[in-house]
Amino acid sequence: MNRFRMLVLSSLLAVSLGARSAVIEGQQFDDRIRHGRHRTRAQRPGSARRGWFKGYAAGLYLGQKATTAEAALAAPGPKRVRMKMMVEVESKEFAKAFEKGMKRNLAPAEREALADRIDRFDRTVLALGVLKKGDTVDLDWLPARGLVLSVNGRAKGEPFAGESFYAAILKIFIGPDPVDKKLKAGLLGQT
Repeated sequence: MNRFRMLVLSSLLAVSLGARSAVIEGQQFDDRIRHGRHRTRAQRPGSARRGWFKGYAAGLYLGQKATTAEAALAAPGPKRVRMKMMVEVESKEFAKAFEKGMKRNLAPAEREALADRIDRFDRTVLALGVLKKGDTVDLDWLPARGLVLSVNGRAKGEPFAGESFYAAILKIFIGPDPVDKKLKAGLLGQT
C-alpha cells in the first residue's frame, strides 16, 4: 500500500459538541460555517485512526444533523467536506485516492454517467501540485453553483454541475465502502 493510501486510511475526524470550534491534532474546525445566506453546522464527534500516519483531519458540514449516509446525501442546501492536511502529499496521490473511492462506492453505470465530470475533477486535482501540511481542502456543494473545490479558500477550476456528482464525492467518505469506517461513523455522528 503506498504512503498516501496509508495516510488516507489514517485520517482523523472530530468535531466538539456544543463548542464554537474544536482543535483536533492541532487543526481547528468551526462548529458552524456560512455559505452565503445559509449556515451549516458540523456533525457530531468521531475519530478514525489507523497505523501511525495521520494524513488529514476532516469534518462534514450540513444544514441539519444526519446520522445515516442516506440522510446526509439527501440533506437540502449547502454541504461541505473540509480536509485539513497533516502531511505533504502530491496531488497525483490525492487524485488516485478520489478515483479509488469512487470505484468502490459507485456502480459502473453511475461512474459512466459521471465520466466527463470525474475526468475533469481528476485534472483539476492534478493541477493542484503539492498539497502542503496545513493546507485546507474544501469540497462544497452550493446549490446555485455546483461542487466547488477550494484550497486555502481559493476556488480551483470551474464548479462541477449536478448534485449527483457531489453525492459521488461524498460517498467516498460515507458510502457503503468508505475510505475509513470509523471516519464515516464520526462524520455521521454515530460515535
